[in-house]
Amino acid sequence: MTFYLICYDIVEDRRRTKVSSLLEAYGIRVQKSVFEAVLTPPQFKKLEQRLKKLINSDCDQLRFYPLSAKCRTQVIILGIQPNFAVDDAAIFNVVIRLPSQSKI
Repeated sequence: MTFYLICYDIVEDRRRTKVSSLLEAYGIRVQKSVFEAVLTPPQFKKLEQRLKKLINSDCDQLRFYPLSAKCRTQVIILGIQPNFAVDDAAIFNVVIRLPSQSKI
């Protein structure tokens, strides 16, 4: 699994909403257009493919920054501090989805 910092600049509101909703399914929002996610290679590939279909490559931009464990320990946060770790949020996200999947 790889930790990613994902940033976007999406021009149109409707596309931006779709992109942010999709990213919320994979990670956590840390700022308005910045997400953190822990992804396996297949998850990353699927997310990348889905995002390519949503954006307009002529005017929108997405950036994926893979961060090593060492880099993550050196992150400096100024201002309000989150009360969770990305790994915890990723596990929480999976647990939340299990009940709805079992009803299918």
